[in-house]
Amino acid sequence: MSGWGLGWFGGGAAKKKDAPKNAILGLRSTLEMLTKREKHLQNQMEEQDAIARKYVSTNKTAAKAALRRKKQYEHALEQTSAQMMTVEREISSIETANINKETLDAMKNASAAMKHIHGGLTIDKVDQTMEELRDQHAIGEEIAEALTQGAMANGVDEDELDEEFAELQQEELDNKMLKTGTVPVSDQVHRLPAVAHGEIRTRVEEEDEEEELRKLQAEMAM
Repeated sequence: MSGWGLGWFGGGAAKKKDAPKNAILGLRSTLEMLTKREKHLQNQMEEQDAIARKYVSTNKTAAKAALRRKKQYEHALEQTSAQMMTVEREISSIETANINKETLDAMKNASAAMKHIHGGLTIDKVDQTMEELRDQHAIGEEIAEALTQGAMANGVDEDELDEEFAELQQEELDNKMLKTGTVPVSDQVHRLPAVAHGEIRTRVEEEDEEEELRKLQAEMAM
């Protein structure tokens, strides 16, 4: 297609787009002209009213002629006011129609954008995607659980912990012996051979009794 043809169709589209604006500009110009005419007619009416008042007592014919002209200007003023109202209504109608058109065009563009966005989406695809996500979450949880169980299975042996704890206790007892030179009674009890709890208690009581007996013998000797 020639450049002239492109310019012709492009110019037609531009004119169509600018038609509401040009119409409003033309109507506003007409409204401005009518406003000036309204003001002129009001001045003419005031002037004829002043003439009628001037000759109301001295020249009846001149006074009535002035009132007649005033009525003519008043009728023209009423027509002009009606025309102004019509023009203002048309301006408002065109502005409203143009706003409606712009709003509709915006809604069409929004609809087209939504269709473009949703063009590759369907309910089945969404359901499939969500199902795949749930499957992947489930796999992740299973992997995490398997890793946790492996870590627990490979944990420290409890027997080794007990043995290390016993060594620490023995080390603590040795340190106390080095600091005090003696072994505390409680430590002596703990380091005794493994016997029943009642048996240890009996031995301690017997030692206490023998100690009291020696004290008593010493007092009687004195």
